Parts: sequence; C-alpha cells; structure tokens
Amino acid sequence: MQSMEEIYQQHAKTVFRFLLSHTRDADLAEELTQETFYQAIRTSDRFDESCKVSTWLCAIASRVLLTYRRKHPESAELEEETALTASAESEAVSSLSRMELIRLLHALPEPAKEVMYLRVFGGLSFAEIGEVHGKSENWARVTFYRAKEKLRKDVAE
Repeated sequence: MQSMEEIYQQHAKTVFRFLLSHTRDADLAEELTQETFYQAIRTSDRFDESCKVSTWLCAIASRVLLTYRRKHPESAELEEETALTASAESEAVSSLSRMELIRLLHALPEPAKEVMYLRVFGGLSFAEIGEVHGKSENWARVTFYRAKEKLRKDVAE
C-alpha cells in the first residue's frame, strides 16, 4: 500500500467532495475529511486491498459522517435549508423553490438520491461518482439520467 501522505494527496479532494455533497458545508466537510484520514491511519492495517482506496476512504467518510450526525442531530435539519448551487443540472428544475427541489430529491430511492446529491451539490464527475459506488462511469450517468427524468416527471404532475 502507498504511504498515507500519497493517499491523502491523491484522494483528499474526492473525500472532501463526497462529504460536501452530504453536508453542503465546506468547513464541516473539511473537518470530516480530516477525521476520515485520521480514522484511515488508525485502521490502515485492516485495509485488505479488495477494493479501491477511494472506495475504502468514502466508506470511512460515510461512517464518520454518520457518527457526526448522531452527535449533532440538528445538523441534518440545517442541511435541507442550504442553498442549491448553480449548475447545468439544477437549471433544469430552476422553476422550483429550493425546498420543493430538496423534497423531491429526498424522495428519490437510493442510489439515485445519492448520485444526484454527489453530482448537483458535490460537483463530482460521473467517473468519481462511479468510483465512490464501486461502479462504472456509465452506471453513474445512467443512474443520474433516470433520477433526473423522475424529477421532471414529478414536477410535471
């Protein structure tokens, strides 16, 4: 396995964007990224290289985020009140209010919901989203497209 410094240099942005897509708070995402790498260092002896390093790190980040949310339950409520960043994907539903959009996104089934969050809020590429989920770039594109079509259908109704 590479040194932890090399791993950090290669994967810190991916972990940060993964966490940012879930928290929509850059300061919190940075703090949780640091905690993720701290936990990775502590448990590096358990990494068996059966998956990509980025997948392993995002799994750790998910657990770090879950722990944070358990300790700070009020943060989950605040997340839904944050503004939607401008992107090509968000323009398609720009006629909706921020809360309507968040409600629609929240109602999506997994993994479509997470793919939408990672793309719209986290700004991850389809390749990065696929890597986070241990799937292909094409899988991420198709999942995103289907979720977007479901949102359009829900808006039309």
